[in-house]
Amino acid sequence: MTPPPIVQISSLAALGNLPALARQLNGLGGCAQPIRLDGHRTTHHLDTTTGEIGGVLHHLNSRDLPAGHLMVRCNNRRTTRCPACAETYRRDTYHLISSGLRGGKGVPEEVADHPRVFATFTAPSFGPVHNRPGERPCRCGVRHDQDDALLGSPIDPTTYDYEAAVLWNAHAGPLWRRFTIHLRREIAKRAGLTQREFRDHARVSFAKVAEYQKRGAVHFHAVIRLDGPSGGSTPPPAWATAELLADAIQTAATGARAAGPVVDGRPHTFAFGRQLDVRTIRSRHFEGGQNLTDRAVAAYIAKYATKGAEAATGTLDRPLRFIAELAGLDLTDHARRLIRTAWWLGARKDLADLRLRAWAHMLGFRGHFSTKSRQYSTTLGALREARADWRRDQAAPPAAPQGSTLVLAHWAYAGVGLPPGAEWLAASLTPGSTKGAAA
Repeated sequence: MTPPPIVQISSLAALGNLPALARQLNGLGGCAQPIRLDGHRTTHHLDTTTGEIGGVLHHLNSRDLPAGHLMVRCNNRRTTRCPACAETYRRDTYHLISSGLRGGKGVPEEVADHPRVFATFTAPSFGPVHNRPGERPCRCGVRHDQDDALLGSPIDPTTYDYEAAVLWNAHAGPLWRRFTIHLRREIAKRAGLTQREFRDHARVSFAKVAEYQKRGAVHFHAVIRLDGPSGGSTPPPAWATAELLADAIQTAATGARAAGPVVDGRPHTFAFGRQLDVRTIRSRHFEGGQNLTDRAVAAYIAKYATKGAEAATGTLDRPLRFIAELAGLDLTDHARRLIRTAWWLGARKDLADLRLRAWAHMLGFRGHFSTKSRQYSTTLGALREARADWRRDQAAPPAAPQGSTLVLAHWAYAGVGLPPGAEWLAASLTPGSTKGAAA
């Protein structure tokens, strides 16, 4: 931890604000880059019978707060940007995945008996890269250590298909949508049903996260569940088994295609890679010799929800404004080539809808890192709302008698981060924290 800014700390102490400021900072939960807001919030008593607005129950003005601003968490999911908020996001993702496997958070416990599989969908090859293929040496003839910086980089960068690699990332989301359509068709075919009839018998629910491989290509980890026609609240039909689901996933993933653009006369069509891993998740009543539990799956998926391209490929965790910024950044040659390719493709008018320059730091991928079908489980928004409601209840004034309340508020953005004195104090509140992040 850096030495305390004596002038700022002394002025806070002289005003008697240190204890109150510490309480305000504690409420941020260690957020590294809180958002500062200026404004006010007033809570009035509201007579629900007459509709009349009564007296003021509580008034908050940002100028009266110890830091001079209302501060709220940044809620950034990236570990590199805010470890504390990323950890909250990871835990929320765990509960979202887990509730769809075990029940809870509004999901019936019976979903634990529905057919469920854990599947990993990879990208195709864009050229040989340095890797660790089991006990064998890499194609380059070297046995790489797991921390070798060469892992994931092309063996011959001059022949690596950077154009297809970037466009694959840009079309990974549409390819997933095509896969889900094919999956429903394949399940219906195995059940002897038409696609229209399938809707009256079963429903496919899923949750997935996107992860970057070291080579910079996105792949997906997904939990896929087979339910009754109304989702998790209804049991699946007798013909719905985990084996049928796994077989349908294999066929659908192989057949799914997403049409890509034609670049300088070269057409692109995208499909998943040959490395497809599909494993059954054991139920609470049947283990079947499997070691894959619902807890392990939820923890595994949640681990990747807070990591972007920067964690695997060594690229950036924020957008570029100008390509010249790359000159001053510490990046691998492979990451630099991928970003430059995305930037170059982003200049083409026929690819404007892909917004590749805006997502060059993500190597072309512009989808959500965590997605789910509507009926899979609860939502991240519902989890955040429940947490916010609990915090409001802890800090709320006494309830107004015989009525309700009306809240009038106005807030304006005032900046991001903490002033030097508050920054040091926030870092000192949590043992092991670093400057700017009381994690």
